[in-house]
Amino acid sequence: MRLRIDLAYDGGAFHGWATQPGLRTVQGHLEAALTTVLRLDRIDTVCAGRTDTGVHARGQVVHCDVAELHPQLQRRLNGVLPSEIRVHRVVEAPPGFDARFSALWRRYAYRIADRVDLVDPLVRSHVLVWERELDLDAMNDAAQHLLGQQDFAAFCRRRVGATTIRTLLDLHWSRSPEGLAVADVRADAFCHGMVRSLVGCLLAVGEGRREIAWPAAILAVTERDASVVVAEAQGLTLEEVAYPPDDELASRAVTTRARRDG
Repeated sequence: MRLRIDLAYDGGAFHGWATQPGLRTVQGHLEAALTTVLRLDRIDTVCAGRTDTGVHARGQVVHCDVAELHPQLQRRLNGVLPSEIRVHRVVEAPPGFDARFSALWRRYAYRIADRVDLVDPLVRSHVLVWERELDLDAMNDAAQHLLGQQDFAAFCRRRVGATTIRTLLDLHWSRSPEGLAVADVRADAFCHGMVRSLVGCLLAVGEGRREIAWPAAILAVTERDASVVVAEAQGLTLEEVAYPPDDELASRAVTTRARRDG
């Protein structure tokens, strides 16, 4: 049986999602909790988006394969997980479901306090403090030239054998009710460091150091550019992952795998 697990976590407490020997990671704690509760020697999990060190998640999705769905598994997992991780739902996944490859898109939000009156010490680990007020209109104008299917190599850390071609569906800046500058970023998938690099590039536009056309020029180079500063991790949160209807999950996974492998 395949389980779907929906969870949230404070990424500031972890060295990213993926298990690493000797380091505190979300995957490491989740798999340890599962093996404890289910009394297994080992269990492997797959997530929708492998968040980096310090990046948070409100809508992470994970799958794993087990013999059966144990009663009150959600409550029992939360009883042994550290307080920085909370499981919101555990259900039997539909046939063909793959947390990673069945996903249609992932949505991240990046939050910035760019005025001194917006700086709230109570959320300092989830919001980037920026000393200069940002021009969101200029940032949105620059972002429009980054949308669509592109090679985002200029904004990614390359991994051997991995493609850097992604479809950026949305990248829009707005003000939250509290006044924070918030970027909503949605794509079919993201390569390593992509969102934080895009944000860092647009920050240079927003504070007037670069022209509106600069991000598009960086994108066109299709290789990593040292002039793009990667934004700090604490402002970034994985908010949501979308999936197709149940009867399209398997075909979506096949299509995504073929594209990643091609």
